[in-house]
Amino acid sequence: MSTLTNASPLLEIRNITKSFDGAPLLQDISLAVAPGEIVCLLGPSGSGKTTLLRIIAGLEQADSGEIFFGDQNLRDVPVHQRGLGMMFQDLALFPHKNVIDNIAFGLRMHAARISRDAIHARVQETLELVGLAGFDKRDVNNLSGGEQQRVALARSLAPRPRLLLFDEPLGALDRILREQLIADLRTILKRIAMTALYVTHDQDEAFAIADRIAIIHDGRIAQIGTPAEIYRAPANAFVAQFLGMTNLFSAQTQSNNQIKTALGTFEIETPIGAGASMALIRAENVRIVENGNGIAAQIEECIFRGGNYRLRVVTDRGVRLTADTDHPVAIGTPVGLEIAKVEIIPM
Repeated sequence: MSTLTNASPLLEIRNITKSFDGAPLLQDISLAVAPGEIVCLLGPSGSGKTTLLRIIAGLEQADSGEIFFGDQNLRDVPVHQRGLGMMFQDLALFPHKNVIDNIAFGLRMHAARISRDAIHARVQETLELVGLAGFDKRDVNNLSGGEQQRVALARSLAPRPRLLLFDEPLGALDRILREQLIADLRTILKRIAMTALYVTHDQDEAFAIADRIAIIHDGRIAQIGTPAEIYRAPANAFVAQFLGMTNLFSAQTQSNNQIKTALGTFEIETPIGAGASMALIRAENVRIVENGNGIAAQIEECIFRGGNYRLRVVTDRGVRLTADTDHPVAIGTPVGLEIAKVEIIPM
């Protein structure tokens, strides 16, 4: 598990639970976010990510547990006094206001004592930060989707919150625009050392923006760590599958460094004890041998993925797995499979 920096956490979630209609949604969730850190809550729909964000914001109440913002317990603190910024997929821009008035409205709501000149200066500064300098008089209805997202971000940033909450903010955008905004969003947040909690169900989005990722499954944190830590060492079969690693097979220990799977018996790098576990074979570790050596198989599917080809193959024993290759292979082609590496993870 990844640890925080030496700084005390800005946000600390302690043992949060929440049920709906008697069914548990969040179960004993604990998480700490350091100042300036971007943490992603990643998980499938219905896993409780948005509910946890709403509890932090004060829009819903937990059944039990506590949330601390610095040294302050947020239990009885109203939404508007929590010092949090929020940005949701539904941008909720005012269609009858131009860019500057949309941003200034949010600023006035959070900082009523700021002078008109100070508000104008803050808006201009924030527009420049998000790459919209000169857009202040624009009609928000005539902006592109990406520009509207930046206006919404500017509105959230203008009051200078200590923590910014994001709930699927880029979900409505097309892939190319989303990828550009993800990179820009991380750059902006890091430039001003903004602490952020970011909800998404998209692992690529989480990997691109987060310092750490907390994967939520069945209302619990299944794993937390940096993107590299989670990718290199998924905590269990669910995490591996959620990240797109579909080559998972039941494994039985043969010896300390050998395991038996449906594909055969393999040596592993890290010795394990006796018992059942899961064997993970990453697609990039499956080598296609078209002269027939190795495990006998046949190509079932070949899909171009923009840089390589993803193959689905089936062995002569009916075992299916995926493999990556740099060239297409015709469906129905008999091939051999060589497995470069097998990893063991908990079930």
